[in-house]
Amino acid sequence: MHALWYHRSLHVMTPKRTAAYLGGASLLAAWLASAAGIGSREPVVQEAPRPVQTAGTETLAADVQAQTDRLRQRLAAAPAPQEPHRNPFAFAARADSPARRARAVETVPPPPPPAIAEPPLMLIGIAEDRAPDGLVRTAMIATASGDLLTVTRGQSVIGRYRVEVVHADAVELSDVSTGTLRRLVLRD
Repeated sequence: MHALWYHRSLHVMTPKRTAAYLGGASLLAAWLASAAGIGSREPVVQEAPRPVQTAGTETLAADVQAQTDRLRQRLAAAPAPQEPHRNPFAFAARADSPARRARAVETVPPPPPPAIAEPPLMLIGIAEDRAPDGLVRTAMIATASGDLLTVTRGQSVIGRYRVEVVHADAVELSDVSTGTLRRLVLRD
């Protein structure tokens, strides 16, 4: 039985065994190919350098000098660049004409910028609180969007106003951009 199993295992070719055979064959082929390229080389015999025949530096220098003289003559005969007739980056001064002076007198100053409409704010209540520093008042302001703001002195109202003073029945707001005062009064 043992001999039968050994005999069957020789005929079975597994993928691992196939890869090993192919790898070994590849290595053998690469080694043989590299060995074929190595051979004995014959020494290269170098010839003695021979001097190069030139036209001589004197003839070359004379040719360059002749070309230089020709170029100077051509540049001397070339027209000189002219001054530009106008400068596109500078404006000429104009003489004042009577019509121009009349237009300058007739100019009307521009109208003042339109006043920015004040947003609708309504003071709906004042709260008082006794603190160690004294009396602190808080104003309750309603906006057009239905928001209720509770602010004290120095706080911002809708990013446009700053609370200056909170009285018992009114609040004074200063516009941050123009500095104008706006007074909101409690209504009965």
